[in-house]
Amino acid sequence: MSSAFDKIAAGLTDAIAFAEGDTTRARVASSLDVKRVRAATKKTQSQFAESYRLPIGTVRDWEQNRRQPDAPARVLLSMIAVDPETVESLIAKSEALAH
Repeated sequence: MSSAFDKIAAGLTDAIAFAEGDTTRARVASSLDVKRVRAATKKTQSQFAESYRLPIGTVRDWEQNRRQPDAPARVLLSMIAVDPETVESLIAKSEALAH
């Protein structure tokens, strides 16, 4: 059974290897072109943020690569890329249920 120290040390070793170019011991999420997803919806940043209940600053940060979407946001953005109208409809339905 590994101790917490052993697990931390192994993680640090993997991080150092990754920093030195060894990508075999790391999992890197592929980038998501948020601007392209938004452009496909034919919405401005403000419209996109409002439609999908996202903070406008977050959308800007994603598009300018200052931040990357976390896992739940990546799922939402992937769903929007596939079928934006259905996602908007589901958001509206969920809000109606909440009231």
